[in-house]
Amino acid sequence: MAGQRNVGIAVDFSPCSQAAVHWASENLVRGGDRVVLVHAVSCYHIEQGVINLWERSGSPLIPLNELCTPNVCKQYAVEPDSETLKMLEQMASQKRVEVVAKVYYGDAKAKLLEAIERVPLDCLVVGSRGLSKLKRSLNYLNPSRWGTFGKRKQPCGDQCSVPCHRC
Repeated sequence: MAGQRNVGIAVDFSPCSQAAVHWASENLVRGGDRVVLVHAVSCYHIEQGVINLWERSGSPLIPLNELCTPNVCKQYAVEPDSETLKMLEQMASQKRVEVVAKVYYGDAKAKLLEAIERVPLDCLVVGSRGLSKLKRSLNYLNPSRWGTFGKRKQPCGDQCSVPCHRC
């Protein structure tokens, strides 16, 4: 598709990642985009099925309809909640976007940065990690959270090469 963007949404299937999915659906995603859910599994056992195959590079892109099946979720050690899946199905049908998931195994911050380069993502939406608006504002005003020349640090680190949105 001409003009297709890869919009990444970092999800851990918590209420904060539900908010990130909702925000992206309302404010960022447009028809023709590909929405890539980036999920990092930090606690896993090496002997768990296909995890051996995908530990370094992450899983292949998993279509939304497959992500909804219990066997696939078990295979990739993912536990999506039904509310997030409903929101994603609604986004896919209403906005006519392709929704896929990419599962990484290891440290979430490092794997988000890896996903930006490997998928590649045009932008990334991350949740607020449960911080209220006041705490996010105070965190934003904290000078130690600012990079050089007064530039705001990215939510996923200074190494991030794409626009990141925290909601």
